[in-house]
This record gives sequence, structure tokens and C-alpha cells, in this order.
Amino acid sequence: MTPGFRLTAATGLHKGDRPYQQDQVLVLSHPRALGCVLGVIADGMGGRSGGRKASDQVLMTARQLFARYRPEHDDASALLKQLLDEAHTVIKLTALSSEQEPHSTLAAFLVNPKGDCTWIHAGDSRLYHFHRGQLVQRTRDHSYVQVLIDRGELTEDQANVHPQGNILLGCLGMTSTPPPVETHFIAQLEPGDLLLACSDGLWHYFSAEEMGAVLATQTPRIAVEMLLAEARRRARGTGDNVSLVVLKVEPLPATEPATETAVTLV
Repeated sequence: MTPGFRLTAATGLHKGDRPYQQDQVLVLSHPRALGCVLGVIADGMGGRSGGRKASDQVLMTARQLFARYRPEHDDASALLKQLLDEAHTVIKLTALSSEQEPHSTLAAFLVNPKGDCTWIHAGDSRLYHFHRGQLVQRTRDHSYVQVLIDRGELTEDQANVHPQGNILLGCLGMTSTPPPVETHFIAQLEPGDLLLACSDGLWHYFSAEEMGAVLATQTPRIAVEMLLAEARRRARGTGDNVSLVVLKVEPLPATEPATETAVTLV
């Protein structure tokens, strides 16, 4: 990243109205490379123990791979694909001891010190890229209702209330098909850019415009708190687990030295 910018990140996690938590969220600053950040969302499925084991495995794999990552030599896309492949394999193995067949979504982004960003996703956990509150890009869900949207048979609003809206066509842990591998590359993050990774327990209740407006006007920590609170209100007692990571690119204050990128995780 061009020297003189700050990356500020915050996470949120809520059980919603479910009896147990299967979402998991992670944001890590690289131990040796300043300005290198990994954010991960995993929405587990498969009974009380199965879903949590699946999402736990995604985070465990992410931590292990990121600790060995060398941004000056290694390829971010290759690391994220390795995360998907290894977590998928181990989740399938845990099916032998789980109540039900475990699965997990994945939404992960990796920001390098020079300011480029790569993301990967599988399932219906989403990644959004905003610039000053305006949507630049978002992921396309690997779901049954997304296929209907693509065919012109449903609108986004209709898909949100469709009775089969929770059917996924691709995610980690599926035995019938391999997980989809879709990455997206942002050549250079700029001041005013925002990244949001979240599970369907959040995005289900908001338009991109609503989320962008909150993210653009609030700090990441306050934005997370506001979005969580409003998702809970709109759920009206029927909310799913909720997880999100927000990362904001800001210029350093004039009083701080502009010799390297600063990273703040809150």
C-alpha cells in the first residue's frame, strides 16, 4: 500500500435467535509484515456439533496458513485456494464423528502490504467492496435462489423470502461436488475503500446501499455495532447467527509518521 495509510478493522459475532453459535469470524494482522491483513467468515452447518466443527476448522486452517505466508514471495490467491481446499478436506473427515454431515461457507480476503487485495468465497457468505459508501463489487452466492435470479425467475427481494433460500449448491464439506473456487483481485485499495465480509445472518436484512451508507459514515467498530443491532431488530425474533468483518482504508493523521502502513484491529 502507498505509505501513509491506515487499515482499521473490526469484527462482530452474535448468536441471533438460534440455540447455538455456528458462525465464526477472524481478522488477523500478519506477525511479520505490517499492512498485511487476513479476514475470514465461516458459517457452519450440520447439527450442533457438526456445523461448529466445520467453521472451527476453517479458522484453524486460516491461522496456520497465514502464519507461514510471506507476502513478499507467496501468492495470495494460491494461499486462499489452499485454505479452501485444506479446510474442505478436513471438514469431510470430521463427518465421521459429527451428528450430521458438516459443511461451512467461506468468505475470506487477504490484503498485502502494497495495498492489493485478493478474496475467495464459497456458499452464501458474502464479500463486498465499497468506495466511500458506493458498491464497487460483491460476490455471487453459490445457492439455488441465485440460479433463479440469474435466470430472471426471481428478484433479489423475492429470493430473500424464498422458502428454499437456504439451499447451497457449493460450500466446504460437500461430498457430491467439490467447493467452487472463485477469487477476485483488487489491484490497489485506496483511501475511502471498505471491505465487508459477512454471513447471510447479516446481509439478508440490508441492501448494499444501506450497508454502504453506514460503513462510509462510521468507524468500523461503530458500524459493526449498528449493523448487528439493526439486523437483530429486523429479524423480529427469528434471526440466524450473524458474523461480519469490516476493514476500512484511511489516510494517516498528519501527526503520525507516513513511513509505513498502520494497522489497527479493534
